[in-house]
Amino acid sequence: MQKIAAAALLAVFLPLSLSLSANSAAAADPMTPVKTVMDATVSNWAGGDSDWQDIFDDSKLKNLYSKDFVAKYQAAAQFPAADEDGISPFDYDVIVGGQDACPLQEVNIAPQAPKGDTTEVVATFKKSTCMGSDADYQGTTTVRFEVIQEAGKPVIDDIITVDDAGQTNSLKSVMQDIVKQQQQLPSEHAPQQDQPQQ
Repeated sequence: MQKIAAAALLAVFLPLSLSLSANSAAAADPMTPVKTVMDATVSNWAGGDSDWQDIFDDSKLKNLYSKDFVAKYQAAAQFPAADEDGISPFDYDVIVGGQDACPLQEVNIAPQAPKGDTTEVVATFKKSTCMGSDADYQGTTTVRFEVIQEAGKPVIDDIITVDDAGQTNSLKSVMQDIVKQQQQLPSEHAPQQDQPQQ
């Protein structure tokens, strides 16, 4: 009788434990934060009436990016690119690498073999196919996401883009440069000292 009861308990708990381990494996999938960013980017350039999704809004910063990335973003965000915007340190879409793009075509996202604590997830897509049939408009854009594990979940630690000249750019480095450049500018908005009364 005890054997039957033990077998029954095992039959209940074994699938549950397998399910939990499958869920934790899915939760640790380095594709998860990248897919969220790319889904938002695809939606942003799809046309239509859908609202623009900020890939750096508070919720996404909290859930998709590493603490170091967030700290660098928040430092750069003190210097918004557009006065009327007052939020983003960028005046372009960092994923498509510009202010204009077509609906993204041939989007592919693929994780690479982990290197140490980092897994690189490569996203490729065509962003200019609606602009013409010239080879320049048919090229493939590559964006590399450096994904690490923090507090047991995968987060994006950097976004590496490749410009038209083949130069690679780290978004974390770009954000640091924004801060450095702004700090070197003379302050036009420094608070004026009260003049002593005569």
